[in-house]
Amino acid sequence: MSQQQDYVLQAIDDNDIRFVRLWFTDVLGTLKSVALTPAEVEGAFAEGVGFDGSTIEGLTRRSESDMLLRPDPSTYQQLSWHGVERSARMFCDLSTPDGQPALTDPRNVLRRTLERAASLGFDCYVHPEIEFYVLGQIGLGAGDVEPIDSAGYFDNISGGISHAFRGRVVRLLEELGIAVEFSHHEGGPGQNEIDLRYADALTMADNLMTFRTVVHEVAAEHGVHATFMPKPHVDWPGSGMHTHISLFEGETNAFYEPGSQHQLSRTGRQFIAGLLRHAREITAITNQSVNSYKRLWGGDEAPSYICWGHNNSSALVRVPTYKPNKSRSARLEYRAIDSHANPYLAFAVLIEAGLRGIEGEYEVPEEIDGDLRDLSVRERHVLGYDDLPHDLDEALLITEQSELVAQTLGEQLFEFFLENKRNEWKSFRRQVTEFELRQGLGL
Repeated sequence: MSQQQDYVLQAIDDNDIRFVRLWFTDVLGTLKSVALTPAEVEGAFAEGVGFDGSTIEGLTRRSESDMLLRPDPSTYQQLSWHGVERSARMFCDLSTPDGQPALTDPRNVLRRTLERAASLGFDCYVHPEIEFYVLGQIGLGAGDVEPIDSAGYFDNISGGISHAFRGRVVRLLEELGIAVEFSHHEGGPGQNEIDLRYADALTMADNLMTFRTVVHEVAAEHGVHATFMPKPHVDWPGSGMHTHISLFEGETNAFYEPGSQHQLSRTGRQFIAGLLRHAREITAITNQSVNSYKRLWGGDEAPSYICWGHNNSSALVRVPTYKPNKSRSARLEYRAIDSHANPYLAFAVLIEAGLRGIEGEYEVPEEIDGDLRDLSVRERHVLGYDDLPHDLDEALLITEQSELVAQTLGEQLFEFFLENKRNEWKSFRRQVTEFELRQGLGL
């Protein structure tokens, strides 16, 4: 038994833990959980915990249903929110009964991509800015979604629960060992943002799954509703998850080159070029819901066109320079992704797209200073700027032709993902919306 496993067993005993929750995700990034009593944890380390993988979205075929959960002791943390009786959690890797990593495990997909990056000499770090809404009332009609406040960007609110809500989330995250950089009110009513301090991509994906759970738990404590839906209301700004990415070669930031434009190295420029070239084919992964495209094409700061720039809020990829002389802070920001995505799959395709830019020595196009939304369709076409997909259907048609996504996800998970999202689009397409009724009935 490893030292980490010994530490976990001792921590369970020292803290009188009653339940250990084993966490993993399905193809969509929905958190799954099974609770073990302390007496079963040592056996879980040694042999895994068996379950029927065919009942979980996208994990295995019914003819190959037996799977094992293998807890990762490095992810052990005690849970401390209200209503959890002395519980802890560990994230799990999934395996087949013969001990092979499950090809359809989203966590394994990201790990494979990071191993590929390591073979090229790179460690990958990410830092997400996570936006979400807190609502006091929810319903199915447009008027049945009520925010908890009417504040705006960076507003300091007297009274209400916004400060207390964010403060409680941050405290719980820090108790779980998840470092928070800052938090604030965002531009929409009841909209908030919490930024996690950078970490390696696999740890950050785990942290994001924990983050979502903590936000929902705090919402339940306050008797309100939290949503990571990209566009919960037509008149409100969308919620995205701008993700900062950096590559390191040992202690050296591979994106930093003093004296170059934006202090950005050739490697960084090639990574940008990879993100831009492959943006359309990975969008179904980074923006996986029907609602995601209401944000991308909603007319706010979400990117709609494939371009890059510096201090340009409309660009798909931005090069921030908050600390231009600090080499470790050099990074790229991908602005299309939303927090409804499966973080394991989304990070994997973003990193793979950038790595292909480096390997293929892609040339980055000229950066954009202005806002492409100010140009006409013809002007953008003449200048050679492509659109991101306009809806989930278009995104899926592009993704199903993508060798990059198929190879990154693996054939089986790729097909499961496409099938699930095609079914979502078909269900959406059958709906008769309030807009159609108003138009058709003259209301």
